Amino acid sequence: MKETLRYGPLWEPVWSEGDGGSQLGDFPRSCPQASVTGLSLERKVLEGRLATMSTFRQEDVEDHYEMGEELGSGQFAIVRKCRQKGTGKEYAAKFIKKRRLSSSRRGVSREEIEREVNILREIRHPNIITLHDIFENKTDVVLILELVSGGELFDFLAEKESLTEDEATQFLKQILDGVHYLHSKRIAHFDLKPENIMLLDKNVPNPRIKLIDFGIAHKIEAGNEFKNIFGTPEFVAPEIVNYEPLGLEADMWSIGVITYILLSGASPFLGETKQETLTNISAVNYDFDEEYFSNTSELAKDFIRRLLVKDPKRRMTIAQSLEHSWIKAIRRRNVRREDSGRKPERRRLKTARLKEYTIKSHSSMPPNNTYINFERFSKVLEEVAAAEEGLRSLEHSRRLFHEDIEALTAIYEEKEAWYREENESIGQDLRRLRQELHKTEALQRQAQEEAKCALLGASGLKRRFSRLENRYEALAKQVASEMRFVQDLVRAMEQEKLQGVECGLR
Repeated sequence: MKETLRYGPLWEPVWSEGDGGSQLGDFPRSCPQASVTGLSLERKVLEGRLATMSTFRQEDVEDHYEMGEELGSGQFAIVRKCRQKGTGKEYAAKFIKKRRLSSSRRGVSREEIEREVNILREIRHPNIITLHDIFENKTDVVLILELVSGGELFDFLAEKESLTEDEATQFLKQILDGVHYLHSKRIAHFDLKPENIMLLDKNVPNPRIKLIDFGIAHKIEAGNEFKNIFGTPEFVAPEIVNYEPLGLEADMWSIGVITYILLSGASPFLGETKQETLTNISAVNYDFDEEYFSNTSELAKDFIRRLLVKDPKRRMTIAQSLEHSWIKAIRRRNVRREDSGRKPERRRLKTARLKEYTIKSHSSMPPNNTYINFERFSKVLEEVAAAEEGLRSLEHSRRLFHEDIEALTAIYEEKEAWYREENESIGQDLRRLRQELHKTEALQRQAQEEAKCALLGASGLKRRFSRLENRYEALAKQVASEMRFVQDLVRAMEQEKLQGVECGLR
């Protein structure tokens, strides 16, 4: 059993072939088969219910549907056939295992489930599977989908004894129409591959293509860069491999790979290992081997070349692909054949090789072509990117811290120089004060000596002592005044010093 689910949500509209375009107004004019002639009452009710649905139905799905055989399974989902009670209509029930813990890798996150459901609610096109109903219980979200019973397109083509290029491209045209509708709504599928291209019913003259499995589809919004590594290695675009911004162009690369396989039965990039496959994709390493393309037209090869372009901006868009000469030439030939009644030209493709490819891809899918480990690598790459972003943030913080240190150092050096200058000024004042004190002491000694001499004569001593006393008092007042000045100066300098230190600390 392959690892990818082969069913996605579906709706069962009543379609008829015609030229008038869609009466619902939801389908592009480039899809002539999309004309709607009528809507059943049930579909009208269903359309209204889906349009207003804001939550999943918290009911037991088996109260409404009888479950049948298993149709397919994936890593976190199982698809079972079911029958609606009351109407007897058959659908496919896709049970998606919910992730219980955000840190766990078992199950699908609520965000991923809601993204898939929201995309499926938005799309209605004859070549795209549609959603019928949604249920939820403690462990699963259950999508009720249209039953696609025709199997894979490549299996159907491989069973045919012969196939022309024109017949093969009739199916390719349906694929292009479905993708054109998606891209018109800015929805990228991101997992286009043979396993996700099904037939609604293969037992009809002109089977209808159905694109399924929108598990990794994304709405591409302008201005929001989106990167991821997901999908199936054989079909992913180089920008996915190289973890570059993604857009609608990734689907066009996948269409190029699908077309290459459809026309040749060989895969352009598939290697012996996943790593070799991814290396081939990144290097765009492919060619048109004559052994495989001897019956393929040059226009068909040109169509493939314009899709398998490494630069997404230079890659052909879906609108350009529908206008490519190869696709338009097939349309013209079909119109001429219908008008003339002639049978189509039998330019045979080698269906035997296509059969070999489908058998090989089915048998080798689990070890070589699943995207389970590929998605794990995506998680690792995201973690590495987050770590690198953390390192860049840390380096930015380190640089800012270093700048702060340099600024503080400059402030400190500036303050230190200022303190040195102020201290030198205080030292000079103190030296002047000491000199004045020395003068005062000398005067005191002189006064004492003169006092001694005064003892020699009372009258003369008294007069002289009086003069000396007056002079001494004057000098004492002068010294006291100068001492007060020095003390005030010292206190002011100490206060300024403290204020400077506080500023530095801030």
